Amino acid sequence: MDFELTEEQKMLKRMVHDFAEKEIRPQAAEWEEKAEFLPQEFYQKLIELGLIGIILPERYGGQGQPALDAILAIEELARVTPLAAHPVFESSVGPVRVIEQFGTEELKQKYLPPACRGEMFFAVGMTEPEAGTALTDLTTKAVLDGDYYVVNGQKRFVTGGGVSEGYVVYVRLSEQRGARGIGGLVIEKGTPGFSFGKQEQFMGFRGTPSCDLIFEDCRVPKENLVVREGEFRKLMTAFDLERCGNATMCLGIAQGALEESMKYSQERKQFGKDVCEFQAVQLMLADMALKVEASRLLIYRAVVNAGAGLPSVMESNLAKCFANEMVREVAGLALQLHGGYGYSKDYPIERMFRDGWGWGIAGGTIQIQKIRIASALLDRRFDQRR
Repeated sequence: MDFELTEEQKMLKRMVHDFAEKEIRPQAAEWEEKAEFLPQEFYQKLIELGLIGIILPERYGGQGQPALDAILAIEELARVTPLAAHPVFESSVGPVRVIEQFGTEELKQKYLPPACRGEMFFAVGMTEPEAGTALTDLTTKAVLDGDYYVVNGQKRFVTGGGVSEGYVVYVRLSEQRGARGIGGLVIEKGTPGFSFGKQEQFMGFRGTPSCDLIFEDCRVPKENLVVREGEFRKLMTAFDLERCGNATMCLGIAQGALEESMKYSQERKQFGKDVCEFQAVQLMLADMALKVEASRLLIYRAVVNAGAGLPSVMESNLAKCFANEMVREVAGLALQLHGGYGYSKDYPIERMFRDGWGWGIAGGTIQIQKIRIASALLDRRFDQRR
């Protein structure tokens, strides 16, 4: 068991770290205040660094690197702001992996090269107004009509909604109950009958697009079926890597909060000495470091053990659940350690606290993750409807 990164991964980590400090940190507060989407020139810089599609196969224009490389990049970018990490997240561990893992060769040839070039970003349409955690209650329907699926329904809280060019949409392909009738379609922005709701205003995630997807007799080529009816498990298995990305966003935020607290505790003076001289502050810093390092190990294990494929349900849920709770605790300790300054928008801690809280809601709540962990532990399926 080797816990050391390769020399190439260390170089990648340093490169992204330096880029984040030089190119992102000076703009992070402004991006937060304006709540605007990332400027196009920033996307171009990520492309030039080879971070877009970093783990997608080389034959489609990707870098063909291990999944851990994407995780390392996301962590370093999210350390400053998760907004900057979002393009790397979506192009490597997001819904594009559904196409890469389960799509036909025609779909891969059609969508993966533009994704690797940064010309096409993908979002996932899962949640609906009446189907969140109970995802198999979704009602968005796709009815085959000749060479097209006619899609009707609505998706909610779609990160990347309105801005992404492609969407992997979970739909009901038949009247079979529960998961058996669910599959997935790739639907492009601009398809007639496909529109967007208003952009959401959240407590955190400012500048990250999110809105409803609305389908009204939207005709999608039948070749865009990426996961067939009855293969719902494939969609959820692919989502396990996205959960690792979610966990890494938490890790990056928490690492950033720890670094800010270390810096502040050595600059701020009370009673004539640095506040890090006080044992209470030392204990807070130690607690933060313990939680951050434990989360990092859980995430790295899940991703490395997956190899070139997808992580196990158990390991990805452990990593996400722990990281979701961890970032709330660490950001809370950082805010408390900063005192009034931590509550002020002049410091980044209050933003980290707000951004960190949302990841325990997105991609499956902390509570449902724990139920899935128990299910995996006991090798039993728990029916929430009874």
